[in-house]
Amino acid sequence: MFNKKECVAMLLAGGQGSRLYALTNKIAKPAVPFGAKYRIIDFPLSNCINSNIDTVGVLTQYEPLLLNRYIGNGQPWDLDRNFGGVHILPPYQAKKKNEWYKGTANAIYQNIDFIKRYHPEVVLILSGDHIYKMDYSDMIRFHQEKKADITIAVLEVPLAEANRFGIMDTNQDGRIVDFEEKPSKPKSNKASMGIYVFNTEVLFQYLTADEMDPQSQNDFGKNIIPKMLADQKGLYAYRFQGYWKDVGTISSLLEANMDLLGENPAFDLGDPNWKIYSRNDAYPPQFVCCEGVIHNSLITDGCFIEGTVINSVLSNNVHVKKGAVIKDSVIFSDTEIGEEARINRSIIDEEVRIGTKAQIGEEQSNKIAVIASGIHVGDKQIVPAGEILEEDC
Repeated sequence: MFNKKECVAMLLAGGQGSRLYALTNKIAKPAVPFGAKYRIIDFPLSNCINSNIDTVGVLTQYEPLLLNRYIGNGQPWDLDRNFGGVHILPPYQAKKKNEWYKGTANAIYQNIDFIKRYHPEVVLILSGDHIYKMDYSDMIRFHQEKKADITIAVLEVPLAEANRFGIMDTNQDGRIVDFEEKPSKPKSNKASMGIYVFNTEVLFQYLTADEMDPQSQNDFGKNIIPKMLADQKGLYAYRFQGYWKDVGTISSLLEANMDLLGENPAFDLGDPNWKIYSRNDAYPPQFVCCEGVIHNSLITDGCFIEGTVINSVLSNNVHVKKGAVIKDSVIFSDTEIGEEARINRSIIDEEVRIGTKAQIGEEQSNKIAVIASGIHVGDKQIVPAGEILEEDC
């Protein structure tokens, strides 16, 4: 039997991003940097691999060179596959004509042959300019349970902002009964996120018919979805309740970056259960709280500093909690230093947990305390200078 995939994702990443002005003079909007070490396209690509979707077509057009180089073979997102993986899909010269992508629907239409290579049951269509975490497999499962022809991811927005989106109304079962692209007087606040799951054959049918219509703008929101609704196809809304931000303007890009800050950020880059991968290391950027103090120290990615670090070296993903003080020490990766703990002249191995008010080593001693990997030092426990701890205490 031929090889096939349950789902192929098509990521629309060719936008110019004119509302970002100088930031997109030389790069496509999905390539714009975000959150100190990422680019916008890292988020949908990470969502795909976290959702077990390993076949992604990235449709590029405007200023694609940096984006193409950044994605490369897809290895940082585990998308370097022999069958599937990530593929850059620019407009290309066909036998009869050569043209740029005319709209979102036309962009997918020009790449029908790519989709057919994998014989997918469903096609997931994504935008490359949004910041969010989403398990697409849940949306696909919803789509299959409803026996839908198309499922649209929906976010409730303030009614005053609804005219910026495709707006829909649904019945109690979630079936879409009305849809209007960027209405001047919105009837609902259920906004399309630009994320669609299509049954493959239905998608091909409507894309082909749309391409034959000289009056069409070849757009999903303006043409494909209204036509499917008029034909009484099964359109369903999948409700999304997490963080989602369209970073298509200068103000929204700044706001989304600010949402990363604070002890309880609106958008958490450090969630170990849903990593955001990038061509940089997988750890999120280090963060220093307002109470945090760092002096003469090396602090690497993923560190979260609420306490004080002096003359020390911290590896990836070390959490120094409030009131803790680290001096003249080396802390290896994935270690947690509890509140008001004191660490002096120590080397602490990976995946160690130091309890509240614990004391490791001594400030004036020439001896060095060592804590082995995986050890849990309890609250108020003392590890003297020079001791090598290999068992929990």
